[in-house]
Amino acid sequence: MFKTCALIKLPSILLLGAIYVAYVMAGGAIFWVLEGNTVQQKMDRLQEEKNEVLRKFACIDQASLDGLAKVILQATKSGISLKGNHTVDGFWKYTSSAAFAATVVTTIGYGNMSPSTVSGQIFCVFFALFGIPLNVVVLNRIGKYMIAIEEHLCDFIGSKINYRRTTQWTMRTISVVSGMVTFFVVPMMLFHQYEGWSYLEGMYYCFITLSTIGFGDYVAVSNPDRFYPDWYAKILAAWIFFGLAWLALLINHGINGLEHFSIFIKQRRAHFLEKKLAGQAGEEPKEKTTDVTDSTSPEKTEQAGEVSKEAGEAVKD
Repeated sequence: MFKTCALIKLPSILLLGAIYVAYVMAGGAIFWVLEGNTVQQKMDRLQEEKNEVLRKFACIDQASLDGLAKVILQATKSGISLKGNHTVDGFWKYTSSAAFAATVVTTIGYGNMSPSTVSGQIFCVFFALFGIPLNVVVLNRIGKYMIAIEEHLCDFIGSKINYRRTTQWTMRTISVVSGMVTFFVVPMMLFHQYEGWSYLEGMYYCFITLSTIGFGDYVAVSNPDRFYPDWYAKILAAWIFFGLAWLALLINHGINGLEHFSIFIKQRRAHFLEKKLAGQAGEEPKEKTTDVTDSTSPEKTEQAGEVSKEAGEAVKD
């Protein structure tokens, strides 16, 4: 039995591994084609702009330009604007610190700000060590709670109209569509207004954030040259939390769908195996005799028992 399971599962694992590697390699090739030439063009354009600055300001040598670039880079990493004759507050206010703590436990990790002190780095390690599992448990519990509410609504409405399966698919469709509007469309419009991003950039940021990829190329409430209302950061924090919970709901739906599909495939395979074994068991006695009483012989009884046993084991696998 163990050898049979190993022989059945090993090819499927190898196939999934091959599909995974092929998917990643194909994605890398597509990104290389789409972004490779663009990077070279940007490098050439920046080199031309650098040479233009050196020609325009002859008093600035390469060393001075490198020093100025270093100051600008440090200011950008600290969230400080150098435009005009004044500076604005940088990172590590309470609101930005709370937002950073949220990106740590949710594993978003934009990378636009990070602790620079030794004590801050040590605390970040232990904070993430306990915060990440807590975040997973909370989001998973909320996702299951949302699924339970959805199932109760399906049962209640389905019992009234006697179309439970149709009601279930309708409620899931409404849940997905309403979630898309709440966690993608509405935030996209807010980001367009308060961040100055295009609608496509806002949609891109929504997905990168809620999927916890968090590249850091777009980060809300981080531009020191823009004014943000007091409620904006609070709405953003609530959006991230409930958006991740909604994403957990979708993941649970996906897992349930895959489990049902796997059970269906196993049942079909078990049914096919049962028919095949039953056919093999029925063909052999026909060659020996056509006596009707032989159908209850001990040999056929034993063969039928083996067919039922193997079919049952196939369903368990």
